[in-house]
Amino acid sequence: MILGNPENRIPYSSFLILNSQVSVYRRIFNKQYQNLMYPGERLRLDILNPLCMFLLCALGLLFVYSAQISYGGDHWKRQLFFIVAGTGIYSLISALNYKIFLQYAHFIYIVGIVGLVLTMPFSPISVDQMGARRWIDLGITIQPTEGAKIGTLIMVASILARSEIGTVGDSLLVLAKVVAVFLLPMLLIFLQPDLGSSLVFPPMIFALLYVSRLSEKFFLSAFAAFAIALAVLGADIYGYSQHLEAQRTAKRSGSTEEQRMVGDYQSLLPIHNYQRNRILTFVAPDLVDPSGTGASWNANQAKISAATGGLSGKGLFKGTQAQLGYLPQAVAHNDFIFSVIAEETGFLGSAFIVGLFCLMVANGIRIAGLARDRFGMQLAIGVSVLFLVHFFINIGMTIGITPITGLPLPFLSYGGSFVLSCFILQGLVQSVYRYRKDFS
Repeated sequence: MILGNPENRIPYSSFLILNSQVSVYRRIFNKQYQNLMYPGERLRLDILNPLCMFLLCALGLLFVYSAQISYGGDHWKRQLFFIVAGTGIYSLISALNYKIFLQYAHFIYIVGIVGLVLTMPFSPISVDQMGARRWIDLGITIQPTEGAKIGTLIMVASILARSEIGTVGDSLLVLAKVVAVFLLPMLLIFLQPDLGSSLVFPPMIFALLYVSRLSEKFFLSAFAAFAIALAVLGADIYGYSQHLEAQRTAKRSGSTEEQRMVGDYQSLLPIHNYQRNRILTFVAPDLVDPSGTGASWNANQAKISAATGGLSGKGLFKGTQAQLGYLPQAVAHNDFIFSVIAEETGFLGSAFIVGLFCLMVANGIRIAGLARDRFGMQLAIGVSVLFLVHFFINIGMTIGITPITGLPLPFLSYGGSFVLSCFILQGLVQSVYRYRKDFS
């Protein structure tokens, strides 16, 4: 078959080949053009969270070094190693399609629970530090709590993604599964004891249930149960405060018989007296530590650090609270790292840190909104809420608006297991963003 004028003599087969080549070139050109104009669509890479993440890591490394500069501590070197290792893990997790974790949710959850069981006193690899068993020794010391948080998040998200959520009555079986899944690790962590880490589970679970559009009646009932639990805890703390007053009175009297009659505080609640002291340090510091040199020392020094920073701070490496030992060496580089930052960089530096965290959390919620399936949405929301709880409680205890619970600050506080878990969680969010269009 001849196309065009007979004189041109272009065979139809040659026309098809030419047309296909032009189509290929057009597709290549268009793809390159789109890549230049919309690189995010080509790479599917969210840059906001990684930017915040690595800025926080760099600042954390700097202030871990500053907190220990007076006595030559080298935790900053270990922190650098954890950041490098975490970056590799983050790259791997974000490159994987997050739906892989949906398939292996049970396995990941079980691994997390086994890790918590291995911290129990009967375990030969359990490590006891300062009366708490939160670590296991596998040649290197690991804190299984962080893995359990990740496993619980993935497991609950998988349950809710696979289930139909309606009224409370219609969702009782699903709710029973969710409650069982998060109560088990929460109880094991509480028994270590680690009250702070156990408290991050309820906000995360309630957030996941809320975005699943569960009936409002459930949340009203849960709020009522929370109020009752808070009242019971308040009654216990009040009883403990009365016990301390009785102890103090008996000690002043000098009567051995009175001191014997006061004895130890008895309670049905499974919390330790040092945890009660932390709560009392927050609500009535003069009662539990009148001199300010005992249970309330760390809280007082943290507030002094934050308050003396002023607008722009005392200057890098010029803080006095950590370097002169008022803020104890054991906590300055981890739980109270924000105190060091506030003292040396002031309100402006603290506001910058808070801004980075707010941007990270808000962007995580934005990514949850972009997810095309429930599992991806649940993962991104769960991670964002976990970071928000850590951020709020840690900074809150530094400035005196929340009790001291020992929760570290993501990417800033020193810690191997915690830093690596933060990278894994952010890797999950990045994976949700990258594979948000690959859904079925």
